[in-house]
Amino acid sequence: MISSMTGFGKTERTQANKTITIEIRVLNSKTVDISSRIPQRYKELDILFRKKIIKSLKRGKIDLTILYKSNEESNSFINKSIVEGYISQLKDFQDYKESDLLSIAMRLPETLKTEKNDINEEEKSNLLLLLDKTLSKVISFREQEGQILTNDFIYRSELLIKYLDQISKIDANRKTKIKERLNTEIKKLKVDIDQNRLEQEMIYYIEKLDITEEKIRLKNHISYFDETLGSKNSEGKKLGFICQEMGREINTIGSKANDFEIQKIVVQMKDELEKIKEQLLNIL
Repeated sequence: MISSMTGFGKTERTQANKTITIEIRVLNSKTVDISSRIPQRYKELDILFRKKIIKSLKRGKIDLTILYKSNEESNSFINKSIVEGYISQLKDFQDYKESDLLSIAMRLPETLKTEKNDINEEEKSNLLLLLDKTLSKVISFREQEGQILTNDFIYRSELLIKYLDQISKIDANRKTKIKERLNTEIKKLKVDIDQNRLEQEMIYYIEKLDITEEKIRLKNHISYFDETLGSKNSEGKKLGFICQEMGREINTIGSKANDFEIQKIVVQMKDELEKIKEQLLNIL
């Protein structure tokens, strides 16, 4: 089952006076690229968060946001001695009102002192559980998007088979038409020709235009593409390689066909294949 690379998940937990919200957004990327915005109290868990995310999501440009709200009393205090020192020094520069001095001093460094409030094991466990739930939502989102893409791929692979059948019908009489056309042009020359040699050269020429092998290989590639779509794991890169092989066979059929009708169908096949390749960029 294929999965889309894009995804979204959001969970929220409220306990006692604390509310924690975790949000994960994922966009396309050839590698894994994680950017995180998390509260200072959880910074020590950043590496652990990243390991869990990489293990679950594999690839993508991943944005992790954690919001923490608490109704508990603030653990920040005014550093009185520092503030008084700033005010004393400011008075030496210019006459200010007392209220202005305090306002300026409070904007200067180290005027607020925050006591570190370490998280306990229970809070850590609850936070990681919330992260797992968020990741599950992202994976579910990816799978839903993947199913939509799978349906589109199946539709386009069926179109390729349909076009290939049309080519096979035209190809059935193509060699005969080429041979008749060559004979007609040779007769117009009105020269004596060794018929045995002509027959040998014509067979050699027509064999070079034969597309039987290309048709068989293309059909096999399309079947393998459909089989890979139904595999247990998402195989985005593998599907991309199969598409490259399909493209080679389609190009060869177009160059060897020497037939306007076949070349028109080849253009349609290329168009469908490009649509598949474009969508594959969003597959995990």
